[in-house]
Amino acid sequence: MSDVIEGAEAPDFELAGADGPIRLADFAGKAVVLYFYPKDDTSGCTKEAQEFSALAADFAKAGVSVVGVSKDSLKSHAKFTAKYGLAVPLGADPEGAVIERYGSWVEKNMYGRAYMGIERSTFLIKDGRLTRIWRKVKVPGHAAEVLKAAQSL
Repeated sequence: MSDVIEGAEAPDFELAGADGPIRLADFAGKAVVLYFYPKDDTSGCTKEAQEFSALAADFAKAGVSVVGVSKDSLKSHAKFTAKYGLAVPLGADPEGAVIERYGSWVEKNMYGRAYMGIERSTFLIKDGRLTRIWRKVKVPGHAAEVLKAAQSL
């Protein structure tokens, strides 16, 4: 994880997507926001997906793609997308390989119990480089903050 720092080369990825594989190579010469979230259809994750979806046109205007990533299946992603009318593609990483590569599989604590889970985190990648990294993301206003950073590229 130590090499997942701003300015470093973005770890390569390939995720299952509704319209086929989503790969880092697909965004060569472009910018992409990769945001990792714990679980489809939970309150914080729904709010985050809705905020990114609400700004999807603004991201597109800035020439930036947005992809949400969790360990949920494509079937779960399809239900989540349909239920909330999400406008950003979701990548499935059921084995968690990409999540781990980005250092977003971390030890968490709830009610004194330690367990492994996905840290809500966002990566702004341009030309294959990690331009900005947000860790331990708080959802309200996060998508707007990411958009602002993306527009300044």
